[in-house]
Amino acid sequence: MKVLLTGGTGFIGRELLKHLTTHEVVLLTRHPQKAKHVLSHTDMGNVTYISDLDQFHHLNDFDAVINLAGEPIADKRWTKKQKHTICNSRWRLTEDLVSLIHASTTPPEVFISGSAVGYYGDQQEHPFDETLHVSDLGFPHEVCAKWEQIANRARSEMTRVCLLRTGVVLAPQGGALNKMLPPYRLGLGGPLGQGSQYMPWIHMLDMVRGIIYLLDTPHAYGEFNLCAPHPVTNKQFSQTLAKTLKRPHILKTPKWVMSLAMGESSVLLFDSIRAKPKKLTELGFHFSYSRIEPALKNLLQHHE
Repeated sequence: MKVLLTGGTGFIGRELLKHLTTHEVVLLTRHPQKAKHVLSHTDMGNVTYISDLDQFHHLNDFDAVINLAGEPIADKRWTKKQKHTICNSRWRLTEDLVSLIHASTTPPEVFISGSAVGYYGDQQEHPFDETLHVSDLGFPHEVCAKWEQIANRARSEMTRVCLLRTGVVLAPQGGALNKMLPPYRLGLGGPLGQGSQYMPWIHMLDMVRGIIYLLDTPHAYGEFNLCAPHPVTNKQFSQTLAKTLKRPHILKTPKWVMSLAMGESSVLLFDSIRAKPKKLTELGFHFSYSRIEPALKNLLQHHE
């Protein structure tokens, strides 16, 4: 299979490439030489690096497009400029890819495009799946809703579209877990606020396996919650992490402290999203890590 991949040097993309070694991959990256260096242990000679899409007038030669590119949403405060960067990095590239798919006489069979569970906004303690329709004024919903809307324009009888509503991806290196570990190792870990907000998490292995499953399943299309079947509250996650590390769990970070430190982006920590991966499991996908304690034990073992 010939795959056009964006975001291949990112947190999820780097891991995904390890599972695409039997495919021919064309990787879109702003810095090809830097990407070659970053991916030197992952590239099995099956990756071609390109810096822009200008050389393509169509995507007739591709079997699939996987679109994971986008400015990290949680790394900086949401200033007006940063919001523009976050949106533009997702929307414009997705529009360009959709235009190329429309220009193809034999377009890719599947377009897999990123999104996030932030689409749902704060749903408190209520469990839900992909059938939930949301009208939310929050910035995460705005970003995801338009991103999905643009990606869905690629759908036709010849091209199916799969949207990845991704939860908090846990990996041995990088991402949210890596930021949490230093204070927890020092015995300074604890819940955020009351800790009652639900956290839709997913082990990195299941994240990339899920993408590959959608790539290889011809009847898969639409929105998919990429998160484990058993979301936990922030307090449950915090307790389990402290227990796994054999550290105390006595401190609590007040909500106002995080709101002061992060501004508007603190909603990423306090919105309660009890999302279930109903569509993925109904397709027949089996999670390697559906419960948080075995997932953390595995991840921390590899982190060591």
